[in-house]
Amino acid sequence: MSPVFPTVREVLALDPVRHGAPRLVAGEAGLDRPVRWVHVTEVPDIAPLLGGGELVLTTGIGLPADDAGLRAFIGDLADVGVSGLVVELGRRYVSGVPRVMAAAAERRGLPLVELRRATPFVRITEAVHALIVDAQLTELRATEEIHQRFTELSVEGAGPGEVVRQAADLSGCPVVLENLSRQVLAYDPAGESAELLLDCWEQHSRRIRPAGRTAYDGDNGWLVTTVGARGQDWGRLLLRWPGGGDLAAGRRVFDPAEEGGAPVGVAAPPVVPPTRLTILVERAASTLALGRLIRRDAEGLERQIHRTLLTALLDHSLPVDEVALRARALGVLLERRHLVGVVVRHRADDPAGEGGPAPDQGQPGGPEAGPARLRDLAEAVGQALHEAKLTGLSSAVDDHAVGVLLALPEPAAEERSLAAFAAALHRTRPDAPVRGDGPARSNGRTNGVARPAGGGLLVAAGSGVPSLREARRSLVEARQIADAARRDRRDLPVFRLPHVGLAGLLHLLRDEPRLQTFVERELGALLTHDAQHPREQLLGTLRAYLEQGRNKSAAAGAAHLSRPAFYERLARIRRVLDVDLDSVEACLSLHVALLALDAIRTHPASPR
Repeated sequence: MSPVFPTVREVLALDPVRHGAPRLVAGEAGLDRPVRWVHVTEVPDIAPLLGGGELVLTTGIGLPADDAGLRAFIGDLADVGVSGLVVELGRRYVSGVPRVMAAAAERRGLPLVELRRATPFVRITEAVHALIVDAQLTELRATEEIHQRFTELSVEGAGPGEVVRQAADLSGCPVVLENLSRQVLAYDPAGESAELLLDCWEQHSRRIRPAGRTAYDGDNGWLVTTVGARGQDWGRLLLRWPGGGDLAAGRRVFDPAEEGGAPVGVAAPPVVPPTRLTILVERAASTLALGRLIRRDAEGLERQIHRTLLTALLDHSLPVDEVALRARALGVLLERRHLVGVVVRHRADDPAGEGGPAPDQGQPGGPEAGPARLRDLAEAVGQALHEAKLTGLSSAVDDHAVGVLLALPEPAAEERSLAAFAAALHRTRPDAPVRGDGPARSNGRTNGVARPAGGGLLVAAGSGVPSLREARRSLVEARQIADAARRDRRDLPVFRLPHVGLAGLLHLLRDEPRLQTFVERELGALLTHDAQHPREQLLGTLRAYLEQGRNKSAAAGAAHLSRPAFYERLARIRRVLDVDLDSVEACLSLHVALLALDAIRTHPASPR
């Protein structure tokens, strides 16, 4: 029952009731039950006519005279769910209600109150009904304000942070918006400690499991509703409402066992949030879902135009002046700006591989996983540009990468802007790079978080150019750097041309027939052997040996082989390639061939 109704405790504090000198004789544990209505009766079989939640008033003149009848009367009232029983003394009972009635009420947790002074029942009913009507009007006004406030937020296109703030302001309770992975997207502690609210949030959130799309988890004190639209849920909105707390244990005026009956445990009525709070979280959730749909549709159309313009720069399908004109119409000024091409991509192309979204993020494997992952990456890049307060064109440029053409006011802002963009991208996508202090540690950990080699995102930037006519060169360079850096073990915030070194050079030359001939001459025999013996894969053994600086012990560990087994494989490589693996020059040639093979395999030869 909604707490919009007054409780028995509040009714007893009303002036007409206090005029009757009320005294609670049993059922103190039920004083916080809500009173839905007041009913006056003098007949013992009234229970079938009641619906639950009534406060029953009586003088007792029609109640049974025997103990069994009184127990049955109290039991029937408790079974139907009445809130309490008020008995006026003087007509049937003079000094107090019968002991058996009080014991039965105590055993069932039913508040039993004596009025020791004559009181017109009509004044009590008028006062209680007025209280109920006033409470309902207050609830109605609060509900109307909720609808009006969130309608305004929907029209204004308010972001998630503002919606959550308004929900906390209207409810006076802490509010948290999380995604399906239990990561906090927005929150408002409503004046409480944010640190305490969010401490170990994921573990705490997973214990909050309400039964229904919108429901209250009384064990944890959170009102929860699912956020989503068009059949696609993407988060939960949680409002902490601890309720009235534990009901008072209550004093035992009588021991029910004294009357020959076994004590019955008093079950407190279920405590649920006010109806207005349920309406509030649902309206807030619908506002969040609608805002996400509107932003996605608007951003989708805008991103299509961005992609058209970036593609036009890359393949010369539109005149540069027209690209500048259409970009200016989008609010992106490209003339008289320092332009920098940037490419953001996953280190792994396979959506189900490293760097792909986890299944609980709503991106399962399958034909749609790749496009969905690229769309999410494009959204993250756009959000990072907004947070870093940068302007430029951004969209997917192929099946695996998102391109950006940054428009900066001056060349001096280049490094600072790229660092700000990388930092904002990391806040949006924690798998983005943040370190800039050289090679990652050998155990693949970054900032204390384990990351497999080759996983996550990388950001690559081309050389800055002074005009839009040279922007293609910067974009192409950024794409080439991104492709060349995919196997780089360093976790740099932004890869630039000097970072990729030899791998970058080989990537640029990957279509050169002479480079391909060199690879075949150096590694062809080993590749043929691996094709004929797929269980051995000696190329991987050679790679581990060269990448570990010809340290055989370290290479055996990296290849997950025992030393004897690793040494045996090295011996087979020597025989297959007819090469001295102790020779620095021979190993250098093989290592260059391996890097070139990686560049060729990453992007097969294409016509120039």
